[in-house]
Amino acid sequence: MTNTASTITTVIPLDQLLSAVSGLMIAGHWRRATDLLDAAQSAEARDRARLAMAAAEVALESDWFGGTSLAGARLDAAERAFKEAHLDGGWDLGFLLLRHGYLGLVRIDGRFRPGPDGKDPAALTALHADAGGLRDRAPDAVRRGWAEMYLGLITDNLLAERDLAPAHYEAALRAGESGDDLLSREALRHLGDHDHDSGDHPRALERWRRAAELGARAGTVPGTLSQQMLLAVLARDTGDEAGAAALAREVERWAGAIGAVTTEAQAHGFLAGADPTAPPSSNAAGRRS
Repeated sequence: MTNTASTITTVIPLDQLLSAVSGLMIAGHWRRATDLLDAAQSAEARDRARLAMAAAEVALESDWFGGTSLAGARLDAAERAFKEAHLDGGWDLGFLLLRHGYLGLVRIDGRFRPGPDGKDPAALTALHADAGGLRDRAPDAVRRGWAEMYLGLITDNLLAERDLAPAHYEAALRAGESGDDLLSREALRHLGDHDHDSGDHPRALERWRRAAELGARAGTVPGTLSQQMLLAVLARDTGDEAGAAALAREVERWAGAIGAVTTEAQAHGFLAGADPTAPPSSNAAGRRS
């Protein structure tokens, strides 16, 4: 793999480059990760396809936390690269397409809009079927767990069948415990959401604290900040308004510093009195995603 961003040319193994890009992406350095990928060149069509897919994943993370709209074009480029290499993008590209489809249906005009109202039922059904297919053909336990996670998210946030979602999150958590802190974090985050909604604040606190720890251990700066926002919600719920406000102010400041605009907006709304875990009907800021 050759980097030609300067007059110095370096050759590094593709796997090492993609590992470095993944670390930058998880930490919230989406622009830097993209620049590194765009500067890389390879004579091998297979490697170019992998680079394009990595760029699509970085773009999707930027869209999710940074409020950008980059993933669509990058996913198109990745699909073209795989076709040019006469390869099938396989499970990993299919999962990125699923995540992009989910984001497009759950975030409308920059706001989290859960539920099926106003959305094409066929699109919702197709997305759920795609997630089920990814689960059934996952090549390993962790990927199966990520598919279960999105089955839960789709069931929860798009189909509004909340009672059915926790079983998917529990399956995702079991898979994450086999070796993926980010998956465990995501599952705990949403299981804690159900605990919170049912009034079990001690259980929600336990899960949300653990999710924050796992996110920090995995290096996800934007993900850890979004988790701290939920801990601020619990502080307010249990009467610690001063602690809740102090934590939310720091989340707002730090999220703004890294360009995590969705979390920054949540923190700003929280400080103004909104509850980021409340349904849109009772809170203009919207429920967390």
